[in-house]
Amino acid sequence: MSKVLKWFTRDSFILPIVAILMGLILGGIVMLIGGYNPIEAYGALFKKVFGDMYNFGEAVREMTPLIMTGLAFAFASRAGLFNIGGEGQFLVGMTAATFVGVKFAGLPIYIHAPLALIAGAVFGGLWAAIAGYLKAARGVNEVISSIMLNWIGLYLANLIVRQFLLLQGENRSVDISESASISLTWLSELMGNSRVHLGTLIALVMAVLFYIYMWKTKQGYEIRAVGYNPNAAEYAGMHVNRNIVKAMFISGMLAGLGGAFQVLGVFQYQTVMSGSPGTGFDGIAVALIGLNHPFGVLLGALLFGTLTYGSAGMSFAADVPPEIIRIVIGSIIFFIAAQGIVRWVLKPFYSKRKKEKVL
Repeated sequence: MSKVLKWFTRDSFILPIVAILMGLILGGIVMLIGGYNPIEAYGALFKKVFGDMYNFGEAVREMTPLIMTGLAFAFASRAGLFNIGGEGQFLVGMTAATFVGVKFAGLPIYIHAPLALIAGAVFGGLWAAIAGYLKAARGVNEVISSIMLNWIGLYLANLIVRQFLLLQGENRSVDISESASISLTWLSELMGNSRVHLGTLIALVMAVLFYIYMWKTKQGYEIRAVGYNPNAAEYAGMHVNRNIVKAMFISGMLAGLGGAFQVLGVFQYQTVMSGSPGTGFDGIAVALIGLNHPFGVLLGALLFGTLTYGSAGMSFAADVPPEIIRIVIGSIIFFIAAQGIVRWVLKPFYSKRKKEKVL
């Protein structure tokens, strides 16, 4: 019991919680300035998410790709890499899964669905590994290369859909085969016919595997060592360049799986997109809220998904613009990044706790 209490009083737990509360308070102040009732707005937001099974299921569906792109960014961050290319990796993984889902029709479900998921993960990983290789072999900053790869990934995805998968007369692909779908009909019916799918369970498993790999294995230790100090890691005999490429590949696999989940579990087809969906960029915010820890990412996705999906209810029920939720999310990230402000707010609490220890 004492260990649990000690964990809940650690800075790594207290600071994000206080940052979230400060972000919500700042959002409430903005609403008051705009002439809106923050209590009514937040009440409508949470009622939208938790008011019935359908909306709760849809909120969970909204959180699932955020978990994957958040884990992708967090994994690369542990290796000292800023993988801003999750968006492109998400789209490439989505396209690979769609291609397998459409073109390999006729396979049994126990082969087709796993094959489509594996294709999404592998191609997402390979797309990220390009930036990793350029960083390791040529010293190209991964931020620049991955941003460029985001746009290439978007237009490549559209090209593949148009050339090989297009539904006649529509601006989207043909539907994937039923054998490639990871939708869970029984769970969907249980949750008001919401679009829940197997990808959510896989995302939770990925978070656990992330933790085990990063903190319980030799390879994970090497990746973290490279992230802390690549020069010291190289002096200790670790292969820095190999770990950079490996970290980017695994990061891209996670983002690619997130894209595969969207096609195989939610929409069952892929559209020709005029712009990026933004899921990869939102994953960066989720990872920052979760302090780049896999279990923190789960909580960050829960918060982000709740606020994003619930903003529609806030808009309809309380007439509050949904853009205010972006202010709230931005404020939370700001306070998490600027921990000095949060520590200043908590200073009286820390002083009191020190006095109690002395006594």
